[in-house]
Amino acid sequence: MQDLRGEAADVIVVGAGPAGASAAYHCAAAGLSVLLLDKASFPRDKICGDGLTPRAVAELVRMGVSLRESDGWIRNVGLRVLGGGHVVELPWPELSSYPSYGLARTRMSLDHLLVDHARAAGAKVAERTQVTRVVTDERTGRVVGVRTRPLDERGRRLDDEETELRAPLVVAADGVSARVATGVGRAKRDDRPMGVAVRTYFRTPRHEDPWMESHLELWDGEPGRSDLMPGYGWVFALGDGTANVGLGSVSSTAAATDVDYRALFARWMEHVPAEWGFTPENQLGPVRGAALPMAFNRGPLYADGLMLAGDAGGMVSPFNGEGIAYALQAGREAADAAVQGLARGTAAGRERAFAAYESRLKDDLGGYWTLGRVFVSLIERPEVMRVCTRYGLPRPLLMKFVLKLLADCWEPRGGDWADRTIAALSRMAPAA
Repeated sequence: MQDLRGEAADVIVVGAGPAGASAAYHCAAAGLSVLLLDKASFPRDKICGDGLTPRAVAELVRMGVSLRESDGWIRNVGLRVLGGGHVVELPWPELSSYPSYGLARTRMSLDHLLVDHARAAGAKVAERTQVTRVVTDERTGRVVGVRTRPLDERGRRLDDEETELRAPLVVAADGVSARVATGVGRAKRDDRPMGVAVRTYFRTPRHEDPWMESHLELWDGEPGRSDLMPGYGWVFALGDGTANVGLGSVSSTAAATDVDYRALFARWMEHVPAEWGFTPENQLGPVRGAALPMAFNRGPLYADGLMLAGDAGGMVSPFNGEGIAYALQAGREAADAAVQGLARGTAAGRERAFAAYESRLKDDLGGYWTLGRVFVSLIERPEVMRVCTRYGLPRPLLMKFVLKLLADCWEPRGGDWADRTIAALSRMAPAA
């Protein structure tokens, strides 16, 4: 546990998940002094599917992370989709913007790797450090730092007095709870989609499957005799004798649902083939769940010295529940805005550079995620899900388009007809 008294920084990053570690790495690599704070000690577990799309892989490449299989990664070649009695294998497309492969790695391992990567770049990392509140300037209301308290190995507060840390910029990457953002009054929007995912791990002979697998038929009761849920189940091989197995569902608003997701998971497991090994004796740990805040459900993403990144800013795709790629991207964009802002000679110039963070993310993702909100409102209707799984999957041309759209794996400029169509739709959709 690091003694933070007397520490000074250009940037304070709260939360050391993918968004925070990315921001800290890119800030440090650009020569800024950065403090990365997290209440946990690493390695620590995180509820996630553990699968990384090509878009996420591209961000890891930008960070200079080694992606050799000998370093603990398993590559996948595309997506296998099951539904409506059909099985379709869709290879990741060959693009100039992203590599043609995905990756899988447990979040316990991935997040630890990224924190160490940020530390090696020069970031000062303080684990078991709880941020108790945001420090604001009494006159302007601007965020100027945070107050922290150390935690013991079990996450309990120690009796030490709080330490105040100050910086020109604070990046809140503290996850779905978004305590830093809520501490300054940034409430979540209830008109944005909210997902829920549950997962566990199994020992399985499928642990080296080269395809990420998606099951589109999640029934809210007996299969074939009830309604289809808006979501999917997954099987992501981890190459170490295990697979991450889970499911996610989504609602077009943040209103609470009465779905028992663990019961839904149990019903799914009752109908999978026995040779997969998804049995109680092969299950490693409980079924655990987490919320997935989507489509910029909290904002502003920058104001008054505070940026929101990752889940804290609702940066999960409503199309597929993917959050790691956007967390890594947000960290990179936050760092770039920080570097540019801190190089300006005036306070006004600094604020303009910091504010570019929000505009860049919304220019890139806002229209696309607006399309995603429309998509969620459609698949909430069981009859739409039934038609899509029964009649859409057998059509290869349509599924090629759907893969690019749902996986955010398309060329933003140029490309084939599918890329150009998605790009045009994203430009036309309002980035609200």
